[in-house]
Amino acid sequence: MNSSALRIRSLGQTGFRFEFAGTVVYIDPYLSNSVQEKEADDLVRLIPVPVLPTNVTDADWIIITHEHRDHCDLETLLPISAASTMCRFIGPPAVVDMLESAGVSSERIWTARCGVARRLGLEWEIHPVPSAHPGVERDDQGACRWLGYVIRAGSRYIYHAGDTSADEEVIAAVKAFGKIDMAFLPVNERNYYRERRGIIGNMSVREAFHFAEEIGVSALVPTHWDMFEANSVFKEEIELLYEKISPEFELLFEPDMVE
Repeated sequence: MNSSALRIRSLGQTGFRFEFAGTVVYIDPYLSNSVQEKEADDLVRLIPVPVLPTNVTDADWIIITHEHRDHCDLETLLPISAASTMCRFIGPPAVVDMLESAGVSSERIWTARCGVARRLGLEWEIHPVPSAHPGVERDDQGACRWLGYVIRAGSRYIYHAGDTSADEEVIAAVKAFGKIDMAFLPVNERNYYRERRGIIGNMSVREAFHFAEEIGVSALVPTHWDMFEANSVFKEEIELLYEKISPEFELLFEPDMVE
């Protein structure tokens, strides 16, 4: 494999596996059926579990954007912690509390705070930025409850938004990094019917496209559209709007590898 290549694998929802320069990073892996089992019978996975968490033996870092179960799933994270014995975890304070309460050693956990960067390995660096879900929230110490991450992998800058609405503070934080090569943005819009049943949506497809244009991305990967019927978006809907608007960025559903 080309040592300068960035390999990316989609895991569904907002979950992805990144491999670059000998380091493997997972973001928001949801590899169980716990949402259906613990929250609502009709929240059935629309895509199969791509890999059992007990078989994830290659993780160096697990990055979590916030504490909601489809992003911070202990049924996924604890088996990965046991299978990848040297992996470490990154997340905001509520995620850190969940992991420590579940028995993960504090020595394996780094609390992510906006404005504080962390090196993940050779040519890897992570920068937490605020997310708005649906607004930006901070605790008494000023730490953001919802996070996105700008990741530098070699010369590339990648933005994983987690769950976010379009928000001026979020946009400004990401734009401060200059050109973003690839952005992972949620497209499961907020609406009355979702909120009535307790689902907090994010940007609409159109909002995500405008967001991507404003931060100047080269490629957009839509997220949070494929896992649960009640919170899904048709792939054809995303593709049709992309065709009609004709933005300058590339639309990618399966970003396998970037040279």
